[in-house]
Amino acid sequence: MAAGKNNRADTKVPLAVDLDGTLIATDLLWEGIFLLLKKNFLFVFLLPIWALQGRARLKHEIAERVTIDPSTLPYRPEFLAFLKTEHAEGRKLVLATAAATSFAEAVAKHLGIFDAVYSTDRYRNLASEAKLKMLVEAFGEDGFDYAGNSRADIAIFDRARNAIVVAPDRAVRAWRLKQGPNGHTGGFFAAPRVRPGSYLRMLRVHQWMKNMLVFVPAILAHDILYHDVFGRTFLAFVSFCAAASSIYIINDLFDLQLDRRHARKKKRPFASGELPIWFGVCASIALLALAYGIAALLPTEYMLVLTLYLFVTTAYSAALKRMLLIDVLVLAGLYTVRLLAGAAANATPGSFWLLSFSIFFFLSLALVKRYVELNHAPPDENEKIAGRGYRSSDREVVAQSGVAAAFGAVMVLALYIDSNSVKTLYSYPWMIWPLCPIVLYINLRIWILAHRDHMHDDPVVFLLSDWRSIMMIMLGGVMLMTAGMR
Repeated sequence: MAAGKNNRADTKVPLAVDLDGTLIATDLLWEGIFLLLKKNFLFVFLLPIWALQGRARLKHEIAERVTIDPSTLPYRPEFLAFLKTEHAEGRKLVLATAAATSFAEAVAKHLGIFDAVYSTDRYRNLASEAKLKMLVEAFGEDGFDYAGNSRADIAIFDRARNAIVVAPDRAVRAWRLKQGPNGHTGGFFAAPRVRPGSYLRMLRVHQWMKNMLVFVPAILAHDILYHDVFGRTFLAFVSFCAAASSIYIINDLFDLQLDRRHARKKKRPFASGELPIWFGVCASIALLALAYGIAALLPTEYMLVLTLYLFVTTAYSAALKRMLLIDVLVLAGLYTVRLLAGAAANATPGSFWLLSFSIFFFLSLALVKRYVELNHAPPDENEKIAGRGYRSSDREVVAQSGVAAAFGAVMVLALYIDSNSVKTLYSYPWMIWPLCPIVLYINLRIWILAHRDHMHDDPVVFLLSDWRSIMMIMLGGVMLMTAGMR
């Protein structure tokens, strides 16, 4: 913090504090919208109607239907510590915010440092000039200090005794520079710099490895070395990565409150407030446009598969992931859809054997993911883990089902190796038989590591980053290539 003149010089002067973007590194209107849509997505049709009646009505209607957990919000720690010191010294603190009344009061009650709360009600959006008028009426001209962060706060800064700038946007930074050293800035709290890695974490770049599955159909059909096949498959890979990142962002926005209660996920860019929610919405739309722009260059079948993937993924994020067993079946299906996308990119039919193997193999990995979550669940055996349909007591059944699915995948592979399809594609079919123990080793090793609590909570990412698993995958690839040599 950098202090300016008059900062904390007169504790008799009330300090009015903005909420969104100032006290907390998020916007409660956006948070409320995603909480509402998570509760019932059909509200998406009512939101525009409320918005046309004004922002005050929009905020009021949202706040009437959802509640926030003020204990998990991303407060700005240095500024909050400053406010607590001011409160301890007897200064009157007022929460003056454009957020809905129920949200503002929940925050004020949680912190216990505010003497009064002024907020948006059904008929008045307490922002900019409306907030200024209220503060002047309550405390008089130059009778208050004000802490804010955005363009809407500049009018209030100009009429306050002192302005405390917190995590300013571009307009407020320019205003502050114009004030110069003799301006009436009473304090400054800079926002943490956004690290470049935050954008990569927003996109979940490490999850893009899953989309390498789109190459598998062309590889197994021995067509990947044709430049037109490789080109179309690569475009499908890029398109799928953009689409997946778009959904990951939306999923993060729906799960803000859940993520903030999680030891690791609370550090995600949107949950921590490092990136604003509106930026995530814009980024998601742009990525979706990129995905479909590339899809337009590919066969129509690919666009249909991409649309199916987006529809199912959205349904999974909105509701299916909280349904017992439905969630893991959907996850396994989504991996299989990636294989269908690779086939559709080249207008070739999907292989029955490959799709059957995929369902069992990825069902096993999806169950690993749930098993890991259950291992870190609260000790209460009858309490469901947050956002899921499972209880801690389900752990052993999940493990048994996952191991059974692993053996099911190997059984499908064994039947495929003994089929006429292999004899058509491969000169030395007997060289493919070692794939069965290789696949079994990979899958059972993951389960053993999960049982030892040594597993990353996303087994697919683990699979593609673990050197032992990679060596086994490469060995299997060499066998397939050798078996197919003419």
